[in-house]
Amino acid sequence: MRAFFGIAIPYGNSNSIPFSKSYYAGGANDNRAWQPYNLGPGSSSFSNDFNEANMKIAISGEYRFLIAGKWNGALFADAGNIWNVLDVVNYEPAKFNSIEDLKEMALGTGFGIRYDLGFFAVRVDMGFKTYNPALEMGDRWFTQYNFANSVFNFGINYPF
Repeated sequence: MRAFFGIAIPYGNSNSIPFSKSYYAGGANDNRAWQPYNLGPGSSSFSNDFNEANMKIAISGEYRFLIAGKWNGALFADAGNIWNVLDVVNYEPAKFNSIEDLKEMALGTGFGIRYDLGFFAVRVDMGFKTYNPALEMGDRWFTQYNFANSVFNFGINYPF
């Protein structure tokens, strides 16, 4: 299990934070059902090259099990999103205004395989969009839960 909360608030004569200090969602070390920068902000469905914001919530849980020798399997669930808060953004679906906006947290689930080398692990994951906040309210659950919309991720990480 892991959890992350971060917020970057512009101060002084700044109206927004620099791009290099902003948060993004999706990717091998985040919500694995989305490509990097393709999730959020909020319930927006931007198709920009880099979707970024100044607040992020991310929660991940993973269950690992032995397959054989140094090969392990994994089942995971990743939840989270990014939003703009206290920033000069006029697009309402991208803003975090109240606790009600937590319903815009995306959920990705999936499975993977790990090869444990002792000091690091090589992993391949396949993530599925279980709850997509960018879709209309009645179409958010399981409408993209198929192999055509799945995302493959490759990573080299610590084994814990």
